[in-house]
Amino acid sequence: MEMPDEIVRKKVFEGWKSFVENLEQSLGLLEKEIDFTSKMVNACTLEWCEASERALDDISNSLFSISEPSWLSDEDSKKLKALKRRVHEVYAKYKGAASKRQ
Repeated sequence: MEMPDEIVRKKVFEGWKSFVENLEQSLGLLEKEIDFTSKMVNACTLEWCEASERALDDISNSLFSISEPSWLSDEDSKKLKALKRRVHEVYAKYKGAASKRQ
């Protein structure tokens, strides 16, 4: 029989893991969009820039507001840190694409 704390920890971990995976997927989609748009002439419109920056801000705010639970594995902790670094890299790509805006 599972103890109540084990049940809660398991549910919280499942939710936490799903949340982080969804943030990672969202960041990947946004990065592809930025890469694609940065290669096109005049594709980086004001509307695109504002929407991309809002999406990056949302992902960044969500990612950096996550506290690392004490029960987090080393692998998951490293993944979270790598995602935080990656959001900075994607933001730099965005700034490069936004600087091409006409």
